[in-house]
Amino acid sequence: MVDVLAIIPARGGSKSIPRKNIRSLAGHPLIAYSIAAGLAAVTVTRLIVSTDDEEIAGIARGYGAEVPFLRPAEHSQDKTPDLPVFRHALEWLKEHESYVPHFVVQLRPTSPFRRVRHIDDSVRLLLEHPEADAVRTVCVPFQNPFKMWRISIDGWMQPLGSELGVVHEPYNQPRQALPDVYWQTGYVDVCRADTILTKNSMTGGRILPLVIDPAEWVDIDSPDDWLRAERLLENGGITLQELGFDL
Repeated sequence: MVDVLAIIPARGGSKSIPRKNIRSLAGHPLIAYSIAAGLAAVTVTRLIVSTDDEEIAGIARGYGAEVPFLRPAEHSQDKTPDLPVFRHALEWLKEHESYVPHFVVQLRPTSPFRRVRHIDDSVRLLLEHPEADAVRTVCVPFQNPFKMWRISIDGWMQPLGSELGVVHEPYNQPRQALPDVYWQTGYVDVCRADTILTKNSMTGGRILPLVIDPAEWVDIDSPDDWLRAERLLENGGITLQELGFDL
């Protein structure tokens, strides 16, 4: 049996939307969506929340998540990357519970509309490929980066696509003539625990994609994103049942 630990990182501070992780979205705090999906996924054997905030911890427990510790302040800053947060969680669990999972799943609270199948498909993909270090959900982006620009300090436009390897006027090429690219959605990241603890990385060097429909991608990082998410739920564009809630 493969032991799969889902970790939801949810610190108390939030600049764009204050107290975002516990703000109500269609009757449930935002973090509840990630908890519901993680608990509903058949491949996940344990789910915890890593937070520095007592209120978030209490709400998470109320929705069925474990909160075995409070995250230290030094791992809860605005610019704290994922790696020290996940290393702390795994090291704490190993030291205090002698618990070391095989796989680690990251479920970001700002991705409330991941389907349960996204989690299970990602875990199964990593399980089927022992040579891989990680799996990440990706989608085709709304804008192709080969058509993007930089503006130099002297004010001239410089084509980003040329830096990426398309020599002749990439901005004038039809989309079909440009290389395929993918945007990481942040919906589901799965890696081996050893990738974090031994390779000191959230991904390692061998990363497999799980490609999802871009129409299924909603990331909440601004008030406008929040309004879009509310509209999708209100008009039936997505249902709570699809997201793992047992209603």
